[in-house]
Amino acid sequence: MKNCVLVTGGAGYIGSHTCLALAAAGYEPLILDNYCNSSPRVLERLARIAGSAPQVVEGDVRDRALLDRVFAQYPVQAVIHFAGLKAVGDSSSQPLSYYDNNVHGSLVLAEAMEAAGVRTLVFSSSATVYGEPERTPIPESAPLRATNPYGRTKLMVEQILTDLHRADPRWHIGLLRYFNPVGAHESGLIGEHPKGKPNNLMPFVSQVAVGTRERLTVHGGDYPTVDGTGVRDYIHVLDLAEGHVAALRHAQKAQGLFAVNLGTGRGASVLEVVAAFERASGRGIACEIGPRRPGDVPASVADTTLANRLLGWQAQRGLDQMCQDSWRWQSANPNGYDD
Repeated sequence: MKNCVLVTGGAGYIGSHTCLALAAAGYEPLILDNYCNSSPRVLERLARIAGSAPQVVEGDVRDRALLDRVFAQYPVQAVIHFAGLKAVGDSSSQPLSYYDNNVHGSLVLAEAMEAAGVRTLVFSSSATVYGEPERTPIPESAPLRATNPYGRTKLMVEQILTDLHRADPRWHIGLLRYFNPVGAHESGLIGEHPKGKPNNLMPFVSQVAVGTRERLTVHGGDYPTVDGTGVRDYIHVLDLAEGHVAALRHAQKAQGLFAVNLGTGRGASVLEVVAAFERASGRGIACEIGPRRPGDVPASVADTTLANRLLGWQAQRGLDQMCQDSWRWQSANPNGYDD
C-alpha cells in the first residue's frame, strides 16, 4: 500500500465518506472499525462506488495489541481518528462508556502511534467543545467550555493532544471542530444510518418523509431567530470529508498543531431545513412545536475564515443539495443498511 492512512471508525457515517475522499485524492484508506455504530455492509457499497474494496481490520481502537499488529503489518503514514461514541443525550446517561471509548481509546491510539513512529494525526473533534457560545459565528479563539460529557470527551482529547505536541514537536496534529454534518453520497449508496433513535435533525426529517416516523418534534419555537426555531450550521458530509483530506495534506507538510472549524459559515433554522427537505422530496413533513431542550442555544454557526486560509478549503454544497442527497439515500434505503 502507498500513502496508507489508517481511518479509525472508517465504516461510520463521516468515516465512510472520508475514505472515498481519501481514495479520490490518491491515498489508500485502511479502515479500523468495531461496527458498534456502523455496518459492515458499507464496505461493499464503498467498493461499488470506488471500484475496489478498501482494506479493513475489524477491531476496537482500545485494543493496544491489535493496533501494534496493524502498525507492524501496514505502512501507515498517518491516522484520521473518528472512532468514538457521539450521542450527546446518551453521554449524559452513560458517561463512563463515553470517557472509556472516546478518551481512553484516543490515549491507546496515540501510544500505539508513538511506538510505531507514526506522528501525523487528524482528530475528529466537535463544535460542542465551545459549549454555549458568547457570539456567533464562532471563531476558533472562542472559549472552550463543553457542557455535556460528549463535548467534554472531545475537549479532553484535544487537551491531551495539545500536551503531546508540546512535549514532542515532531507530532503533526489537526483538530477539526465541525458543526452539523448532513447529506449523503450522490450515488445514494451510503449515508447516515443511526442505530436506534436519531440524535440530530436530518435523520428525523428524512424518516418522517419516508414514512417510518409519524412527525417531527421541533424543540423550541420562541428563540430570537428568523422564525423562532434554532439555527445551526449544516455542512454536507462530502464537504466535511474533503475538509479532512485538506487537513491531512496540511498536517503532512507542516509540523505543528492546528485547530480549525469545518462548517459553511451560514446558518439555517429548523423550519428552513424542513422546507428545503419538502422541496427535495416532494412530500410534506408533519411538524409540532415542543418545548426547548435544556442546553440548546438559539444559534450556532462556524467562523470558517481560518479553514479557508490555512487549508485552502471551503464548503461547496448548499442546503438544497444536502436535502436532495439525504432524500436519495433515505428513499432508496428506508431502513438504512438493514434493507
